[in-house]
Amino acid sequence: RAHRNDMENIFPFLFLGAIYSLLDPSPAVARIHFFIFCVGRIVHTIAYLLQLKAPTRSVAYGVAQLPCFSMALQILLATTPYW
Repeated sequence: RAHRNDMENIFPFLFLGAIYSLLDPSPAVARIHFFIFCVGRIVHTIAYLLQLKAPTRSVAYGVAQLPCFSMALQILLATTPYW
């Protein structure tokens, strides 16, 4: 179940990350996005496997989603001139 949970979140991130990378972002900012997602998912998986207290897993999930929302927003902002 932990692997399935990870895959449900990692595949959308890979899709967003690939498109985001095509926008030629600053390498430092891209690295921050990828690092935050990676740490969030690792903490989420550890909290899932060790059955840590309730807010730990939810907070880790939220932290891992922040870069996804940020990249999606930047993709949308970059493509709006072409609409």
